[in-house]
Amino acid sequence: MFYADLHIHSKFSRATSKDMTLERIDQWAQIKGIKIVGTGDFTHPEWLKEIEKKLDEEGNGLLTLKKQYKVEVPESCRDKIYFILSSEISCIYQKNGKLRKIHLVVLSPTIKDVLKINHALSQIGSLNADGRPVIGLDAKMLIKIILDISPESMIIPAHAWTPHFSVFGSQSGFDSLEECFEELTPYIYAIETGLSSDPPMNWRLSELDKVLLVSNSDAHSPIKIGREANIFDTELSYKSITDAIKTRNGFLGTVEFFPEEGKYHYDGHRVCGVRLSPKETIKRNYLCPVCNKKVTVGVMHRVEVLSDREDGFKPPQALPYKSIIPLPELIAEINDSSVQTRKVFDVYMKAISKLGSEYEILLNKKISEIEKFDLKLSEAIERMRLGKVIVEPGYDGEYGKIKVFGEPEETNIKGQINLFA
Repeated sequence: MFYADLHIHSKFSRATSKDMTLERIDQWAQIKGIKIVGTGDFTHPEWLKEIEKKLDEEGNGLLTLKKQYKVEVPESCRDKIYFILSSEISCIYQKNGKLRKIHLVVLSPTIKDVLKINHALSQIGSLNADGRPVIGLDAKMLIKIILDISPESMIIPAHAWTPHFSVFGSQSGFDSLEECFEELTPYIYAIETGLSSDPPMNWRLSELDKVLLVSNSDAHSPIKIGREANIFDTELSYKSITDAIKTRNGFLGTVEFFPEEGKYHYDGHRVCGVRLSPKETIKRNYLCPVCNKKVTVGVMHRVEVLSDREDGFKPPQALPYKSIIPLPELIAEINDSSVQTRKVFDVYMKAISKLGSEYEILLNKKISEIEKFDLKLSEAIERMRLGKVIVEPGYDGEYGKIKVFGEPEETNIKGQINLFA
């Protein structure tokens, strides 16, 4: 069994950390506990040069970082990481009288395939401007071009519910997969749920019973790798992974953000600091109560609009999922500090060095073993695993807040002397 994060970005993508190098991606995949990670951005010429220079193709559709580029990690989470060739493409086009903005994740089996895909796409739009290129092409036509060149490639609609750039987005998406992809819909084997939705929300659409729900981090910095991921029990090969996505055999489920933490879960207007539930939005006629302009309709609202099932419905083929809070956020809450502080980072690295990878700590380590390291952290992780969380939903580009403790005194566990003192 292993974890795979198939959608990330490189340092060549807009608003992405310069630390998103192949060396750092490999390093942080180990720290996080991710066995297979996407290369991201294979359409970008400069990034592809780095891929060709620094990665070795293993002959199984996966790649590994050459030894001379390896960066040290704590022994407790040291592992061999495999890369899978991946990229995200933005299709912006007019269809049925409306502007559409659809992001698609593309997986490919070899650099040879990628070179052919890039050559074809470079005839349509610029691949140099951004790691996530903008192509003025119908998403359906993009799929046709890629699969004609590389039949083993796979296309997955990215963060399928986000308002501005997704297949179901309230601002520029469609009301069904068929409306978007038409006769090529059978080649859509999965959709990415995105940070602002989780499987139960997607189970409410009967249309989605025929596709797999996958989750990825869409990471723009190394520490964000693995904030969502997929759980596989297959051979380590491109074909085994894509076959599992197509058939569900060997796909065990997903690791999820609490969707309320996603930055488009609720409706709202960030400029005015207004967060609204779907019911409140409808009551206010979709207008911001402060400035009277239209609010951004979030994922929860969009699910309500398109769903044909009641909240709580679980289809028979539904796969398990686990909801997590990133370990740095738990440490920051206990420490009453910002995630970005040096203190939080130092405690994080101590935990990793002592207990294993972040996923091992969050998902698998016995609570009794975490207690030996720190009692407050063990309590926080136990609450997270039980879903005992306090939420402030994200909205209009503003991340939500997920907490495991309520009032400050809740973190004062009797008799505890700990790392956070």
